[in-house]
Amino acid sequence: MSNKLSFQSDYIAGAHPDVIRALCENNLEAASGYGTDRFCLSAEEKIKAACGKDNAKVYFLVGGTQANAVVISSMLKKYEGVISAKTGHIHAHEAGAVEHTGHKVLELPQTLGKINATDLKNLIATFYQDENCEHMVFPGMVYISHPTEYGTLYSKEELENISAVCREYNIPLFLDGARLGYGLMSYDTDVTLKDIATLCDVFYIGGTKMGALCGEAVVFTRNNTPDHFVNLIKKNGALLAKGRLLGIQFDALFTDDLYFKIGRHAIDMAEKLKALFKEKGYRFFIETPTNQQFIILENSKMEKLKEKVNFGFWEKYDEEHTVVRFATGFSTTESDIEELSKII
Repeated sequence: MSNKLSFQSDYIAGAHPDVIRALCENNLEAASGYGTDRFCLSAEEKIKAACGKDNAKVYFLVGGTQANAVVISSMLKKYEGVISAKTGHIHAHEAGAVEHTGHKVLELPQTLGKINATDLKNLIATFYQDENCEHMVFPGMVYISHPTEYGTLYSKEELENISAVCREYNIPLFLDGARLGYGLMSYDTDVTLKDIATLCDVFYIGGTKMGALCGEAVVFTRNNTPDHFVNLIKKNGALLAKGRLLGIQFDALFTDDLYFKIGRHAIDMAEKLKALFKEKGYRFFIETPTNQQFIILENSKMEKLKEKVNFGFWEKYDEEHTVVRFATGFSTTESDIEELSKII
């Protein structure tokens, strides 16, 4: 067992104790499979209430990559691709999972991980003005994540503007919410879950990175669920026979605001982490309002720090420096921050 401190990611621990407790308490109850059990149905109702969308449809998938690939491939026509920031997760960190389904990721410029409505409209308008567009991949969906890969957040106005472009061209807006709880509970946001449910055509609420053992809850908000979606989930290997595993976890996460409490705790720990790095004179690559903090380290110092602390490689900064990521989650404690203070 490692005795090193770990800020490597927000899913380094198993699951929040309340989630584990719920799994144990219901372990021996017989339940139907594939998401038809009472736990999944209860979790769906709680999620719909939190979203303020009584007519929403909720589906539980095993993980984020599967959610992205299944949603995108099932909503796009064969000749369409999905628009994403150059740094978008589906473009940079999912091993070509979307392309593997036969759909191209159409790259859009980004600023601090975010796309903007002007660039989006220019891309789509330019496509349709091209006389050779029949020989090209059609833009059929817009993908964003909130928070972004860089831990940054869209404002409500930015989301409204992007959503308006999608409505103008009648293409769906899909929001990757793998870390949604951290975005919603940031002290620097004006976006609520109900805003996202109103402005997006489909999104998912991340569980894996938000205190669950695994699982994501995909939410369709406009009576727009693809036909036979359960069939498509199964065909892509993302449907659990023991769907109860996901239902129980999300039911626990959306009981007594646990999901949001986990998000706020991680944000509070990240703010303490940020304050510590500032106090110690470290340089930030990007200052983020969420649970991911990006620090520039001298390579020699990085190697030394690795001996006692786990953290994530992000990107090379220059020949002598590297950008690394420190992340907080439900299992991060003030004692961890205090111990890190002694090390750095």
